[in-house]
Amino acid sequence: MIDPCRARLGGIAALAVAAVMMLAAVTGTALPARAATSLRGLAEAKGRYFGTALTVADLSVSGETGIAGAQFDMVTPGNEMKWDTTEPSNGSYNFGPGDRIVSFAQSHTMRVRGHNLVWHSQLPSWVSALPLNQVQGAMEAHITTEATHYKGKVYAWDVVNEPFNEDGSLRKDVFYNAMGSNYIADALRTAHAADPNAALYLNDYNIEGQNAKSNAMYSLAQSLLSQGVPLNGIGFESHFIVGQVPSSMLSNMQRFADLGLDVAVTELDDRIQLPAGSTTLQQQATDFGAVTNDCLQVSRCVGVSQWGVDDGHSWIPGTFPGYGAATIYDSDYQPKPAYNAVVTALGGSSSGGGSTGELHAVGAGKCLDVPNAATAQGTQLQIYDCWGGSNQLWTRTSGGQLTVYGGGSTMCLDAYGNQTSPGTEVEIWPCNGQANQQWQVNSNGTVTGVQSGLCLDVTGASTANGALVQLWTCSGRSNQQWTFG
Repeated sequence: MIDPCRARLGGIAALAVAAVMMLAAVTGTALPARAATSLRGLAEAKGRYFGTALTVADLSVSGETGIAGAQFDMVTPGNEMKWDTTEPSNGSYNFGPGDRIVSFAQSHTMRVRGHNLVWHSQLPSWVSALPLNQVQGAMEAHITTEATHYKGKVYAWDVVNEPFNEDGSLRKDVFYNAMGSNYIADALRTAHAADPNAALYLNDYNIEGQNAKSNAMYSLAQSLLSQGVPLNGIGFESHFIVGQVPSSMLSNMQRFADLGLDVAVTELDDRIQLPAGSTTLQQQATDFGAVTNDCLQVSRCVGVSQWGVDDGHSWIPGTFPGYGAATIYDSDYQPKPAYNAVVTALGGSSSGGGSTGELHAVGAGKCLDVPNAATAQGTQLQIYDCWGGSNQLWTRTSGGQLTVYGGGSTMCLDAYGNQTSPGTEVEIWPCNGQANQQWQVNSNGTVTGVQSGLCLDVTGASTANGALVQLWTCSGRSNQQWTFG
């Protein structure tokens, strides 16, 4: 049970930090730079984004939304902006599901990638049943209505999705049959007229390396640009099989960038034949790290988006039987080796790296913090916005302790009163070498007390500044996930 007197420390700390920040704003005093402690923070520090995809169903899963809001800064609606959802019958529009995704993004300071306006799949039957001389009008009306509805709310649109066959020929869908290859230019011009500020993309899979399909996309992009068509970027879906990231991905992305186009990794996942073992998980980490590094090396690569949040809600098992484990979080919302590889690629430190650094609460995107930089023994710990202060810098000792401050003020992370029951407060206390001050920083992202075997836990899975930290039975949830460094 939480001591209410100690609980008030979180509020005191919040007021103190707010006061310091207000003073800095008034006086011009420089504050320490805020540390980049999440995927989104690390990516933004590199001038990129790191995004995910969400469906309306995902919004009701707290494990997913907790990670999504804390770790990612771009959202792609999985299905909610596709034609079969937004215009199921001719002239009858339904933007409710897409609006819910946009609302989630706005409430978590995330941008939205519109997906998509024109695609041969998930197309309502009425479109394909139209006389060919009515298809262009229907397409233009759909694009105009949807792009206008989301004007100012969408960072970019996948205007035409998956236009190519594997051999580089254009798909003979209803749009091609009605307008020939000109439908692509017409779609881009129509989208630009509806929302001139949105970045307009062509998006496809198996174009990541140099091959017949990517060559066809390159030729199409050249042709469109020569005609003055408002094409701004190319999306590389990047649905990979583990160990098969093309070695030519970097050079391929660069050649599109050299045309003056932005490029983006839009739907990244890396499926493994199940069951996943340590070897394949490590290869997956290598793959995710390579893709992230490729993007960082291309100045016009704006960011990377993973398709989904975690393995348990990935589309892969339902589409590719026998495969799964395709994301950087497992089904229990625990970060996998691939997560650490991305963190490292983005310039951060993974859970095993370094001897001194911040302890980042993965689910909240905040740091383990001594309230108000207190040095009093028995001060209960909280999570708070990371800012690089001495009250957020922890040192792992050879004896398994986690110490804060250093010098004559050194204090140890301590389980209150040598208690070993769920709900035990986590505090600072003078270092004494006892077992309740020994901690294991585990490869699965948890931090466990050696004496109790319990996990370092953010109370109530809160993501708020001032949320208290305790020991609790290990559950694998995101509020028990930490990265060190």
